[in-house]
Amino acid sequence: MLALRLGRRAHPLVQLRRLFVAGASAGTGFLLLCTLAYAMEHPGAGAFARLAWCVAPVTATVYFAVAVARTDPGTKPRTGLSWVGLGPARLTVLATISTAVACTLGSMVALLVFLHLRGDLSGLPFDGAAAGLLAAKLPLPLGAVLTLLTVVPVTASAVTAVALRPRPAKGSATEEDARADGPSDAPASPPGGLPWGIAVLAAGLAVETYAGRSPDGSGFRLPGGAAGNPAGVLGGWALTALGLALAGPGLTYLCGRLLQAARPGAVRLLAGRVLQEEARRIGRPLGVLCAVASGAYASVVLYAEPRTGVGPLTALGALLVTGCAVLTLATAAVETRQSRTRTNETLLRFGAPATALRSSAALRAAALTALFAPLTWAVAELAALPLTR
Repeated sequence: MLALRLGRRAHPLVQLRRLFVAGASAGTGFLLLCTLAYAMEHPGAGAFARLAWCVAPVTATVYFAVAVARTDPGTKPRTGLSWVGLGPARLTVLATISTAVACTLGSMVALLVFLHLRGDLSGLPFDGAAAGLLAAKLPLPLGAVLTLLTVVPVTASAVTAVALRPRPAKGSATEEDARADGPSDAPASPPGGLPWGIAVLAAGLAVETYAGRSPDGSGFRLPGGAAGNPAGVLGGWALTALGLALAGPGLTYLCGRLLQAARPGAVRLLAGRVLQEEARRIGRPLGVLCAVASGAYASVVLYAEPRTGVGPLTALGALLVTGCAVLTLATAAVETRQSRTRTNETLLRFGAPATALRSSAALRAAALTALFAPLTWAVAELAALPLTR
């Protein structure tokens, strides 16, 4: 009940983010139910391949749900809340419950839409419009339906609980308080995932290239009716996306380091320092977005051929993955802005012009675009090459 009361009184933007989580959960749940309907009519390996392709939207939805829970102001530790029983552990429970409620609501919407399009529910427009595609003549297995619909709520709740679990504070201040006070005199400890990210990225591209030369074209069929490709190509594609996600924080930190090189002025120094401080927070969503963009480019190249086409479920899955990646990056940017509110107010109080803060933000955006845009294009070109042979 406390989680529902806090959620009901939240800011409209917070409610909008939760609504987006529910929408993403609804879309993913609908894809899982459509996969079940296909498996009922076509039992075999093809059904398993379709279920495997649902891993991408499920992962994107869970990642977005965790990002929204992390930025929820109602679940952040505040001074004095422990005295009324709202310590860090209780706030983590509230964040987990809020995530579960939003995802469960989306799953319920997915079930209602699925039953309506299947023809099991009547009295609404488009009643039974997709009966032929959703196995309307066969009874639905209740256990399988409930299992698929609980995948997103259970996974998102578990990951949220692990990501937001209370950590021992250093000294008398928590990590959030230290970040809210602004940058310290000591330089940030750089993220350690850059070497691993580059190694995984190179391994993924190598696996794609090697598998693309194989004369055997059997393997998983791409969704939307595309011809089958070797499983090694798709595995290399997954490794490439993972490498970009791992390398994102390190690349963001390196970008901030380059901005401060060669006798920087106040604006460049501030922009570079902010990128270094927030490398972990915005670097990983940036890497994930680059991975999604490179995959989207490869898909456009693949589906441009006359013999292939994009079906409605393929388009829905692509929209879910892309939308969750963009919204996760936007949520991380909002979190970064909120965490620097106290620092910006201090700078303005000490006489720093507001134009300097705006110029610093614009410089950060331009620097990240200049670094990640060519990298995304290069990876996309290399990733699409084996799929077009």
